[in-house]
Amino acid sequence: MKTAQNWIQELELSPHPEGGYYKEVYRSEEELVGELLPGDRSGIRSVSTAIYFLLEGNDFSAFHRIKSDEIWHFYAGDSLIIYTIDENGLLTEYPLNSDVPMQIIPRNNWFAAELKEKDSYALVGCTVAPGFDFEDFEMGSQEDLIKEFPKHSDLIKQLS
Repeated sequence: MKTAQNWIQELELSPHPEGGYYKEVYRSEEELVGELLPGDRSGIRSVSTAIYFLLEGNDFSAFHRIKSDEIWHFYAGDSLIIYTIDENGLLTEYPLNSDVPMQIIPRNNWFAAELKEKDSYALVGCTVAPGFDFEDFEMGSQEDLIKEFPKHSDLIKQLS
C-alpha cells in the first residue's frame, strides 16, 4: 500500500497555500472571455481545470472560497470531511471516501477539509469549472469568518 510520501514523490506534488499538497494536471485550452464569464469576473479563464490534492496527518485545507463550483473526487487513502458554510451560515459536512467518491462544492461557499483519522492520508482530485484562477480565490480570515459566522467559531479556529 502506498504512503502519502509515495504519492507526493510519484505525482510531484508541491505544498498548497491552503494546506496539503497539490499539482495541477489539467487546464483546458478552451477559454471563456469577458462577458462569457459568469458573475463579476473579468479577463480570461480556462473552461475547466483539475488538480491532484493530498492531505496527510494533521494537514487541513483551510477555509477559503472560489467563484466556481468545485468537484472533489476520491482516489486513495482514508476518509476526508469537507465542511461548507453558505452565505446564510448553514454548515454542511460532506464525507469523501471510497463509499462516497465525489462531492460538489457550490461556488462562493466557504469550505475547508480535514482527514477523519489523523494517522492517515487522502489523495483526491479537484475539478473546477470555469477553471481555477487565483483571482477567483479568497483565503478566509479567521477573525472575519468568526464575526460573520460566530456559531461556527470552534470549527473556524480549527481550520483556519
